[in-house]
This record gives sequence, C-alpha cells and structure tokens, in this order.
Amino acid sequence: MKYIRYRKEGTIYYGVLESETITRLDGNYIEGPVQKISATDSLDEVEVLAPTEPGQLIAIGLNYALHAEEQGKPLPEEPMMFMLSPTAVIGHNAGITLPTEDHRIDYEAELAVVIGKEAKDVTREEALSYVFGYTCGNDVSDRYLQKKDGQYTRAKSYATFKPLGPVIETDLDPSQTPIKLSLNGEVKQNSNTSDLIHSVEEILVQVSKVMTLKPGDVLMTGTPSGVGPLSPGDELEIEIEGIGKLRNYVNN
Repeated sequence: MKYIRYRKEGTIYYGVLESETITRLDGNYIEGPVQKISATDSLDEVEVLAPTEPGQLIAIGLNYALHAEEQGKPLPEEPMMFMLSPTAVIGHNAGITLPTEDHRIDYEAELAVVIGKEAKDVTREEALSYVFGYTCGNDVSDRYLQKKDGQYTRAKSYATFKPLGPVIETDLDPSQTPIKLSLNGEVKQNSNTSDLIHSVEEILVQVSKVMTLKPGDVLMTGTPSGVGPLSPGDELEIEIEGIGKLRNYVNN
C-alpha cells in the first residue's frame, strides 16, 4: 500500500494513493490505525509533502559494495551511523538550495526506512516488524565540509538537503530492489539493494542497540556508486521500483 501526505487548499491530509487518485484517511497513518473516508483527491491537484516528519533521521555511510570500491575504501565491518537534522527534510517536487557554489555538493539516491513502532534492542528475526514502510531519499552532501569537519552532520543537514517521498510503500522487499537516479534525464546511479553491505535488518539491530527509534523516524541506508555534483537548475529523479519516483530540482 502507498501512503501519502499532502496539502490541499492550505490543509494537510493523509491518504492512500492508487494510480492517480488519493483516498483520504481519518488520521496520520504513522500514529496508529486509520480508516479510509469517502473524500478523494487527484494527485495532480495537490502538493505532495514528505511522507513522514521524523523526530530522528539516522544515516548509514558507505553501505554499497560498489560505492566503497568507487571511493577506494575498505568495506565497513559495522554500519557506520551518523545523525542528520530532521529540519533538512523536504518533499516531492520541492527545491534544493545550495548554500554556496564554491563547494562540491553531491546527490545520493537512497532507500529510506520509515519506523512504525518503538524499537530498542531488536533482534534480526523481528527487525522488519518494526518497519512501517519504505520511501525514496536523497542524501545531499557538501563534500568540502565532510572533509573539513571529519564527520558528516553539518555537511548533510542544511535546509532542503534531505528530500523524501513521494510515498511510503509498505509492501517491498528491501533486500532485492532496483534503485536509480537520473540527473537532467541522464542515468547516473543504477543499482540494486542486493549490493548493500549491511542489510536493513542489520541496520535496525545495530542502530536500536544505540538509540530508541520512534514511529516516523527514518533510516537512510546508504547510496550506490555513481554519486556526483549538483548545480543550480539541475533536475533530479530518484526511482525505486515498487515505491515510485521522487523528483526535485536545484534552485537557481
């Protein structure tokens, strides 16, 4: 099922997307059981928002084997986790603002995991039961600041640096899912989550050892090979099979 959060005529709604039609729900799907109501909206008449408002946004670095090879780095023995600011989150069709054109700022297509219930010290066997669903993410990153700081929070937490969306898909196999990013119509990243070094289950096990995850929190699972720089005016499309296409542009 595809869950969607959107704005129409100044009001935020939650719904289920089927083809181009949204059926409204009577509440926030993240917060608990919801039911469909009779009202419907057309997808092309609404503003699609980020499908969750995470209290915590946790990323995993260097988690695709070919990306590690591309970077000339050894495979990490454990998931390399770091925190990002939730205030960086934007939605589908929203603009990315580059704070400066003097730094190299890259796109990174990622599978994002949305937590469905409180998770602490979970086991591998039960890990996926804590997942509400999956969405597309773009981990926009300032490479100059990454190198300068020696850690990633500042470089990846600027406003608009974390596009998410357009929907949360609940029926997805995170271990075998094609993921692709196109820049101005040209495919730059084209991979599959089968290349993940640490699986979604392993990420959940390791992150939940450190912190308690809450409903709506997001785990960014890493990016495939093919990352590259952004420039004003660029148009991006991230496609994850089963979820859909997340489109954003870089503000001039």
